[in-house]
Amino acid sequence: MRHNQLALFSPCPRGLEMTLVAELNALGASNVSKVDGGVAFNGDADIMMKANLYSRTASRVLLKLAEGGYQQESDIYQLAMQIDWPRWFDVSRSIKVKTDAIGAQLRSLDFVSLKVKDAVCDRFRQANAGRPNVDTREPDMRIHTFLTRDHATIYLDTSGEPLFKRGWREETGEAPLRENLAAGILLIAGYDGSQPLLDPMCGSGTFLVEAADIALKRAPGRNRRFGFQRLREFDALSWEALLSEARAAELPARDLAIKGSDRARNMLPIARANLQRAGLADAIELQAQDILEARPFADSGFIVTNPPYGVRMDEQDALAELYPQLGDWLKAYFAGWTAHFFSGDLRLSDMIHLSVKRRTPLFNGSLPCRLFAIPMVAGSARREKPAADADNAADEGKDAE
Repeated sequence: MRHNQLALFSPCPRGLEMTLVAELNALGASNVSKVDGGVAFNGDADIMMKANLYSRTASRVLLKLAEGGYQQESDIYQLAMQIDWPRWFDVSRSIKVKTDAIGAQLRSLDFVSLKVKDAVCDRFRQANAGRPNVDTREPDMRIHTFLTRDHATIYLDTSGEPLFKRGWREETGEAPLRENLAAGILLIAGYDGSQPLLDPMCGSGTFLVEAADIALKRAPGRNRRFGFQRLREFDALSWEALLSEARAAELPARDLAIKGSDRARNMLPIARANLQRAGLADAIELQAQDILEARPFADSGFIVTNPPYGVRMDEQDALAELYPQLGDWLKAYFAGWTAHFFSGDLRLSDMIHLSVKRRTPLFNGSLPCRLFAIPMVAGSARREKPAADADNAADEGKDAE
């Protein structure tokens, strides 16, 4: 496996595909190509391990083992039987099979998973090796089957736990932003670690930790274990060399130009605990305050934040009052800064009464969202007319920028 070229696929939050393409190209992957919701690429075992260690935006790194057409479940069983499973992992490893599909006509995806599990066990029995146990909670090996209308692909998951689980989060607030989505938002915003950064609705601190990892050149997977470490051909020496290289590139944790605040006082202890676990307790300043009380601490910088979306009608009304206040607050205090609001409330761009430079479509899970970029130049950024105008329509054409 070490020098063989592997066929790999990394799913990611929808909207972050091009960001992930750039990451994989920088790591030395080849034949990098995006599809909706992920990126296919090739590379040897080192590239596979680097993608797990370094990618800030990938959700997993999957190793493609087989693909082919199918008409019924028995065809997928035969496809899975073609794979030399004992080559990849020992029979002592527990397994879990998961099936996802787009447009498949089969009656049950669970039944497909069962047929693939049967094929794995049958291949081990053919090799007189017994059969692996199934563990649906904490399996050693995760097997993913993906179906389209008439095509099946079978993957072995080299990540184990999803990659957004960096190892520093224990407690979260309500509906926390996943770490890889937060990192992708920072990268799309243009954050490279050199700019001052403020999150005035920081919640459990996800943007703050991900920004610090970028600023300190820390590999997001440095403190966790991966599925590939349980593969039969796992090269522990190569992995230790990659880890050592990553650690040598890290900058020491120091006083960073990253600050967070939140009006919800119950969130601050959670954010502090997360910063502590991430080794950032003394590097990032936290404060309990309303967003409208936050002030700049540099002549220029980025605001990156995830305001509440508002599900109930009273929340919607409160947000309709807040958005114009946010516009006034930015205009009064943040000339020279660029604000980036990530929201599922698409009213924000009209109701904030400022010119939105870019609206990047992203998804938080299945919820369609936008990352609204609002540069605050010296002088007035306020629209003369808050009504939807030609500028607004033109901006929608920039959605994918």
